Amino acid sequence: MKSLAVLLGLAACFDGALAHYRWTSLIANGTKSADYLYVRQNTNYNSPVTAVTSNDIRCNVGGLDSPSTSTATITAGSTVGFALDQSIYHIGPILVYMSKAPSSASTYDGSGAWFKIAQLGPTFSTGQMNWPTQVSQYTFTVPKNTPSGEYLLRVEQIALHQASSEGGAQFYISCANVKVVGGGSGSPGPTITLPGGYSASDPGIKINPYYPVPTSYAMPGPAVWSG
Repeated sequence: MKSLAVLLGLAACFDGALAHYRWTSLIANGTKSADYLYVRQNTNYNSPVTAVTSNDIRCNVGGLDSPSTSTATITAGSTVGFALDQSIYHIGPILVYMSKAPSSASTYDGSGAWFKIAQLGPTFSTGQMNWPTQVSQYTFTVPKNTPSGEYLLRVEQIALHQASSEGGAQFYISCANVKVVGGGSGSPGPTITLPGGYSASDPGIKINPYYPVPTSYAMPGPAVWSG
């Protein structure tokens, strides 16, 4: 078992650009948008963010300055999502956050409070930690009680194939500009700031996923707010 786990770990260290991916499209109202219509375009091609203390952890490199990005109107309680330019290659969780803009989403830099609305982690069976594979999109529900207004909607997949040391986890991030309508009077929380909400030593960020095989996984960030 140990030799197999070591081989899997060595294979996972292949990290060429072909193994990288980007969240490029918003799925809303049953329709997948054009690339970067509502999703802020990053400037580092398909490379991940690795420094959790950088402002890039909010919306990826270049994602805080995207004035041409449009704002999508979505209804509280509806199903929305993000699509990728290719299927996710590396193991790791998917997490979705929102942060309310002081005025317009298009001018917001994400420096306020973020709350989590969805996440997808591993399952455990017969001594294995199993991650979703061949994920080309991820959909979720915007809580019905989310207050109306404009938000940054943030998705990330944290690749853990090199996460046994600090700084080894890779964050594949995108933010979309959205306007929530038909919302409620909920108080989203708990909240974090980005950067600040993650530490490079968090157990869900610094982890050897191969050997010894973990028997549990601590999802990074706060608990999910369901509204």
